[in-house]
Amino acid sequence: MSELEQTPREAADNLEADVFARGCTSRETLQTVTGRWGVLALAALAEGNYRFSALRRRVDGVSERMLSQTLQALERDGLVVRDVLEAIPPKVEYSLTPLGAEIAGRLVGLIELVELRMPEVWAAQQKYAERRTDQN
Repeated sequence: MSELEQTPREAADNLEADVFARGCTSRETLQTVTGRWGVLALAALAEGNYRFSALRRRVDGVSERMLSQTLQALERDGLVVRDVLEAIPPKVEYSLTPLGAEIAGRLVGLIELVELRMPEVWAAQQKYAERRTDQN
């Protein structure tokens, strides 16, 4: 069967993810996961399930629209589950899939490392600013 005759699923099965390749679809998923709001939403959901409004409060600074778009992209990529709870009015709760939990765990580790090493970052920023001032 030629490439033109393959179903989208068969074509996808024949691809190998390579984020450095221009046409690789993993780039879009990587962008969703590592974007500002994707990282924070996944890290927050690693703490447990959240309703939308509580998640928005936890991810301080995100607009309702951006959080909604981020959650939709994470759901599309199989990282987040959106559950509509039977209540009046209906309530929606978000949680991580097993894949989402695995990725979130790695992101939380990165967040913890960055937070731990911030004194070194601040010192480097200070030295950089001083060098830039001395050059002018």
